[in-house]
Amino acid sequence: MKIKLLLPSIIGVWLIAGCGDKSSSGAGTNSTSGGGSIATAPADYLNGAVKGQQKAGKVVDTASLNKAIQLFNVDKGRYPKDLNELVQDKFIPQIPDVPYGSKLSYDANSGEVRVVNQ
Repeated sequence: MKIKLLLPSIIGVWLIAGCGDKSSSGAGTNSTSGGGSIATAPADYLNGAVKGQQKAGKVVDTASLNKAIQLFNVDKGRYPKDLNELVQDKFIPQIPDVPYGSKLSYDANSGEVRVVNQ
């Protein structure tokens, strides 16, 4: 929803910025000081928004898992031996998927779960 609202304003800025002097760029695109070009700015922005959303998803998944682990600890008086025990005792419906190239790391001694790179 937010992307739909921001897209017209991004395109408007892109069109206005594209009306500048193109004689120094050679190929018809103005370069910004960051190394990107005005022509790819909308795509770069949307790519950054998607990456941010994926990162936020990782945080939410681990937060919900940590909450389930704490509830398990209160109910059973101990941390689960592994994450599958949370599913077996119906504290969570399933172990959440992690992004490609990552895995869940669970420490049964401290009851902490993290997303780490493989």
